[in-house]
Amino acid sequence: MVNPIGAQFLPDGFAGPRGLRALAREGSLVEMGHYVARRRAAARDRRAQPYAGRSAERAAQPVVLMPGFMAGDATLALLGRSLREVGYRTYRAQVHANVGCTREAADNLERRIEAIALRRNRKVAIVGHSLGGMIARGLAARRPDLVSGIVTMGSPMLAPAAVHTALAWDLQVLLTLSRAGVRGLMRAECVAGACAEGSFTESRQPLPDGVGFTAIYSRRDGIVDWRGCIDPQAEAVEVWASHLGMILDPRVFDAVSAGLQGFAAEEPGRAPTLPAARVACAG
Repeated sequence: MVNPIGAQFLPDGFAGPRGLRALAREGSLVEMGHYVARRRAAARDRRAQPYAGRSAERAAQPVVLMPGFMAGDATLALLGRSLREVGYRTYRAQVHANVGCTREAADNLERRIEAIALRRNRKVAIVGHSLGGMIARGLAARRPDLVSGIVTMGSPMLAPAAVHTALAWDLQVLLTLSRAGVRGLMRAECVAGACAEGSFTESRQPLPDGVGFTAIYSRRDGIVDWRGCIDPQAEAVEVWASHLGMILDPRVFDAVSAGLQGFAAEEPGRAPTLPAARVACAG
């Protein structure tokens, strides 16, 4: 089938994963096995510790978790739990399903982060999976006064159209439903028109000094071209996990935690204010 994502988002040298073998990697339970093994080991360690020493010291910096395409907050529950256990204060992005206009999603995330920054009087870190990481990348460039740093997981910032045919099919279904009048879904301009151009341009803006960036990628990724996940401004970290397995694998969680540790939890210089309202293209 024809990829509905605009051809301008597929630079030369990039190509999405192909065939059933790539999809088979996404159906593997290897990452969940790693998670179960880590949980069992952690439970044994906790039982061996005095009760008073079982709680991790709470970090000051808040962390917002942004889910990927067609996913919601619940998909990052295991990651959030693991980060809280080592002391991070995590927040949901309040996304039920990431299927709408990306510009609108970015505006909603901006308001969410702004509220948290005001409440905690701290800049906020963002951890985003796949499309969630691309949205986080654009928001970090837009509002460096709010964002201390971002960690992306399998986010093809350099080549958003370099995806497996299965993902292109899912996207085509959403567009068909949108044309049929279902509200709240991506429209054609969200993936190939002016709206898509605006989101992509924002996600490629340089990040100012003081905004950290860790890009996690995997050559085992069966959904996106892993090469498109390596932003030249980021500290690139390679893991061995499938695209979907990144949100299950404790080894990836370790990489996320290490990235967060490098971000300075600075207080905003002044109380942030909401920017002028933007026009979203979601129907």
